[in-house]
Amino acid sequence: MFGKKKQPPIKSLIAQGSCIEGNLKFTDGLRVDGDVIGDIRANEGSASILVISESASVTGHIHADHVIINGRVNGPVHASELLELQPKANIEGNVSYKALEMHQGAVIFGLLCPTSQEFVDKPALKLAANNG
Repeated sequence: MFGKKKQPPIKSLIAQGSCIEGNLKFTDGLRVDGDVIGDIRANEGSASILVISESASVTGHIHADHVIINGRVNGPVHASELLELQPKANIEGNVSYKALEMHQGAVIFGLLCPTSQEFVDKPALKLAANNG
């Protein structure tokens, strides 16, 4: 979805030093630099992007098309398209995704659950060995 199409603009910001308590719904793009205690969910029907920055902390469920995390998340994460885990990402909860990009240093305390059937239907990985 995001490979060739233009990503939605980030129109909303929760600034560093801010704390939101309660569930949050957004359209298009949202960047979190502060703290959120509650669920964050993108509105259905259009592409969405959620950025959790290095200074951010989220306690609750996360659900969006494209999710980029470089901060702390305590709760499950669902990225219906792409989940990007930056080097300082720290997630305590299960993550589900269609595509995953994980940088060295990112940590997940939970299950990795691909949502695409193509992963389930593929045969077991076979490694080639050099016998010479």
